[in-house]
Amino acid sequence: MTRLRRRGLLGLAGAVALAAAGCGEDDDVSEPGTETSSGTTDGPRRVTYGDDPSQFGELSLPAGDPRGVVVVIHGGFWSAAYGLDLGRPLAASLVEEGWAAWNLEYRRVGDGGGTPATFDDVAAGIDALAGLDLDLSTVVTVGHSAGGHLAVWAAGRQRYGWSDGGVAVTHAVSQAGVLDLVASERDGLGGGAAAALLGHVPAEGEDERYDPRQQVPLDVPVWCVHAGDDTTVPIAQSETYVAAATAAGATAELIEVDGGHFAVIDPTTPAWDAVLTLLDQI
Repeated sequence: MTRLRRRGLLGLAGAVALAAAGCGEDDDVSEPGTETSSGTTDGPRRVTYGDDPSQFGELSLPAGDPRGVVVVIHGGFWSAAYGLDLGRPLAASLVEEGWAAWNLEYRRVGDGGGTPATFDDVAAGIDALAGLDLDLSTVVTVGHSAGGHLAVWAAGRQRYGWSDGGVAVTHAVSQAGVLDLVASERDGLGGGAAAALLGHVPAEGEDERYDPRQQVPLDVPVWCVHAGDDTTVPIAQSETYVAAATAAGATAELIEVDGGHFAVIDPTTPAWDAVLTLLDQI
């Protein structure tokens, strides 16, 4: 089966997942560390990692042994208006490609999130993989927009005191990520979303704990997939990050695609296919 045909089939799967997204945050709330749903390849298994209704993830498994684990971190400028339904089509696509997909929800601004809760949740959600009987030798974070920020942040979180000894991220993929919080606020991205996340205006030299561009170099490869015609999060966010990372001796690469801000999370597009091609290299 060719990649193009897989994309067509997964577009249908994604549409079905999106149609069901409305039930995502209200059904089957379980105690921390417990699981609900079938746990088969027929659908995702919901697993909680804390007491809050937003502290859960959806684990989807391929039919055979997984190639590794991909943590899908949704975007939406860290706002409670957006949820992990955005990641469900990507999770379905990843499973078709042989990956275990961990579609992660977390507290966002407006539902108890912000600093440090959002960061605490992403760290705890990734560490929850340790209890799911998976091979964790390859753990890739893939995040879109604000999720791209969190995906790259998570790859270096241990050095800032999160998850000491927890699950290590081995590779990170940012899809149109907000990777420079200082520039994000200066340029008014998301109407001041970075300041809302931190609770103050991001500052150079003061917010390294939260700002990927100030955290270079990381010890893991980072790929930045970004459309040159993205008007929501300009490609300069990825360009600046990659330039800073490579200058510091890190492994980082910019992959420019087409389709604006959202093509990278549409499994029917060449922009998403570029992400799958990167994963094929791991």
